[in-house]
Amino acid sequence: MRGVLIGVVGAVAVLGVAAAVAVPEAREWYDGRHEQTSSYATGKEAKGERESVPRWLPDGASSVEYAMRTTGGERILRATLHDGRLPAQCEPLDGESAPDPEISASWFPSGVADSAKGRCGSYYVSIEDHTLYAWQTNDDWVAENRDSGQ
Repeated sequence: MRGVLIGVVGAVAVLGVAAAVAVPEAREWYDGRHEQTSSYATGKEAKGERESVPRWLPDGASSVEYAMRTTGGERILRATLHDGRLPAQCEPLDGESAPDPEISASWFPSGVADSAKGRCGSYYVSIEDHTLYAWQTNDDWVAENRDSGQ
């Protein structure tokens, strides 16, 4: 009986370690499979190929990187703007603080919410040098779609 008990305790310990390793890996795999990332030469190309790319992105923007979660409205965007200014449709934040992006990519800097300059539709935006960083939270996406009747 003692040998069986030791065997059961050993099996439970091994299964516990395996679960501690497998569960975070499975979550990362699950989250990652619901994200899509695309690269485009220009804003015009990005908007032409993907409906979810914001329409306010200038056609002449270059080096466009875009990532989105397919299970919600989380989006991030990076693009080079030749004039280095917010697109005309955007408005300054006026003291409003921006939430952190809800997804990430190697090309999207962490802490960008601290330097948010404005809102372009439902996106928060920051410009560093001539690079535009934009992100949309799921809550803002839901509100935008509710307000537009979609």
